[in-house]
Amino acid sequence: MSNVVVISGHPNLDESWTNKVILQQLEHHIDSIDIRRLDALYPDYHIDIAAEQHALLDADIIVLQYPYYWYSVPALLKKWIDDVFAFNFAYGPQGDKLKNKHFILSFTVGGPEESYTPLGYNHFSIEELARPLQQTCYLAGMVFHKPIYTHRMVYIPGVYNTQSDVEERALDHASRLIHQISQLANDIEAKFERFVAQWFSTFDQLPVDNGYFVEHISNDLELSDPNGTFRGVAGFHDWYQTLLTLFRPGVAHLVEQVTLTPITETEFDAQIRVRAQGEMKNGQSINQLVNERWKVSVDEAGKFTIQTYQVVAV
Repeated sequence: MSNVVVISGHPNLDESWTNKVILQQLEHHIDSIDIRRLDALYPDYHIDIAAEQHALLDADIIVLQYPYYWYSVPALLKKWIDDVFAFNFAYGPQGDKLKNKHFILSFTVGGPEESYTPLGYNHFSIEELARPLQQTCYLAGMVFHKPIYTHRMVYIPGVYNTQSDVEERALDHASRLIHQISQLANDIEAKFERFVAQWFSTFDQLPVDNGYFVEHISNDLELSDPNGTFRGVAGFHDWYQTLLTLFRPGVAHLVEQVTLTPITETEFDAQIRVRAQGEMKNGQSINQLVNERWKVSVDEAGKFTIQTYQVVAV
């Protein structure tokens, strides 16, 4: 299963009747999960930016879990976003560190559902009020998913709801969240899209050591592009060395479309449209759209291996 990071934004989780239950369920049912409880880590609001960014780099799925405060997030979680989603990390010329990671908002709402309508006292829907966080996700290049939220999640003894009612709703909420995380983590298309994103992100850097690529190609690889056909690992080395002589590191590969079609249970035909933008070593700029067609296999551990690799300039 993919790495899941949950950012708990409740300012005092020990006193929560709902968020605490949700997090307990996630911990019991999701493998490879890192629940970062901000109220325990940073009671003084001094965020360890490097530690938080490192946790996000390791994640495939990022969940913000919090109680709904004044149509937004609690102050501690807002400061976490402000500090951690920094320039050249989450946005800016080099701010691609969160690109293609799945982003889920999961929150508990005190008010009733009918209050979040044009005629209700809150006037706007939850989805409308979540737009700033949705745009934050888009600016960081992450994949936004429909928020998971539950109404009537405040327990005021003798005044509003009962403890058993809100805890039951919290269990249902957790079940829905676990289902969504599991779907994203185990879906073969989602896994392949993450692999493609990592493949081209590494190509952007053009490392001298091409070990990452070799790890994911077959010994019998057949690679063809406008310059010719290359076979096996040795052929891939020759092809890659040609790229190093032609392009400067920093060429951006923008993946525009990925289609995965099953051939067998473990083999797939992949069609990928990608645009390469950057500068060649001779000083010329490149803005080239290409269609790539791969034949890939996947093993029980979820590792993809490329059998054939075809590049056609559009």
